[in-house]
Amino acid sequence: MEQNQGELRQVDPQEYAQRLGINFMDPLILTRALTHRSYMNEHPESLEDNERLEFLGDAVLDFLVGAWLYNRFPEMPEGNLTRLRSALVRTENLADFAVSIQLGKVMLLGRGESEGGGRDRPALLCATFEALIGAIYIDQGIQKVKKFIEPMLEKATQKILHGNKDRDPKSTLQEWAQSQGLGTPFYKTISSYGPDHAKSFIIEVYIENVVYGSGIGHSKQAAAKLAAEQAIKSLKINY
Repeated sequence: MEQNQGELRQVDPQEYAQRLGINFMDPLILTRALTHRSYMNEHPESLEDNERLEFLGDAVLDFLVGAWLYNRFPEMPEGNLTRLRSALVRTENLADFAVSIQLGKVMLLGRGESEGGGRDRPALLCATFEALIGAIYIDQGIQKVKKFIEPMLEKATQKILHGNKDRDPKSTLQEWAQSQGLGTPFYKTISSYGPDHAKSFIIEVYIENVVYGSGIGHSKQAAAKLAAEQAIKSLKINY
């Protein structure tokens, strides 16, 4: 299935999967995992987008990452395991996994989404990676998912621990604010701009009605994280 999509020459999904060492018994489920809803808008003959597989893949990842960490770090306290799992399954990290396997090149996107930079957008890469995990689980079973994901987890975990990146900035800011008797930080969406396929959000974080940080991102989650990071810097919180 070689086809033109904008300026990109689409790689055959089965050929791509074989490069990853995965031979899908059901080629349709792989195609579905790569299909963004924007593609269906322009190709009504497509049967289904990847959102249901994304839901399943998210759950499979949560379980496998938790089980892997439990066995990999038998002496690590529960709180540390929780933070490390959160770091491993957060959007940015799963997007990095997607980039490492060149997933952006095979995603089926609508022309507007593709031309708007969707193949490099962390939220979209993350969602498609989760959908791919869901598809591998259905077609190949849990052991194949483990074999596929665990080498990525090992590398990412060492990077996270070495860079002390297992701390989520929103959690850090909340813990600090509550320890100071200031209550829970409040995140407010100030505005959004851009087309639907490439929208950006501006979010501010308040503590006791005072703005301490703001962030801009292609998702509210990403913008809130940047706002929290800015607040941590302005408040000089050890992070």
